[in-house]
Amino acid sequence: MILNRKTLKFEIDLDFELVAITTSLRDYRLCYHINKRLNFNFTKSPDLEIIQAGMPVYFSLYQFHWEASDTDFYFIANKGSDGYLIPEMRRVDYFIMIRNYIAGDELEKLVADLNKIQEIVAAVKVDPKKIKSRENLLLF
Repeated sequence: MILNRKTLKFEIDLDFELVAITTSLRDYRLCYHINKRLNFNFTKSPDLEIIQAGMPVYFSLYQFHWEASDTDFYFIANKGSDGYLIPEMRRVDYFIMIRNYIAGDELEKLVADLNKIQEIVAAVKVDPKKIKSRENLLLF
C-alpha cells in the first residue's frame, strides 16, 4: 500500500525591523529623550502581556505612528514583571520594533540618532530571524 504524504512548511512572517537598546534609564525617561531627539511622540500603551510557564508576564510598551510613511513604532521593555521578553538577549534593556515600511537609509539614520543620545550605551539593528524566542515579538 502506498501512502501519499504531504508536508506543510510553516514560516513565521517577520515583517518588521528591530533595534536593540542598552541603557540604564527607565522606560519613560528614555522615551522622553527619544521623543526630543528624533521628533517622535511615543505614548504609553497598556503593558504587553505574555504567558510564560503558565504565568502572565508584563512588559512596558509605548507606541508611535509616523503619519508620513504610515509606519508604526513600538518601544518595548525586555525586562518584564517576572522575566525577559527575549531571554537570550538579557543585556538588552529595550527594543524598538518598526512595522510597515521604513527605508534602509532611514533605519540607519534612526540607529545613528539613537546612538547620539548620551544616555544610550548602544543601539543596534537586530535580525529578528536570528532570535530564538522571536514568537514573543509576534503578539502585536
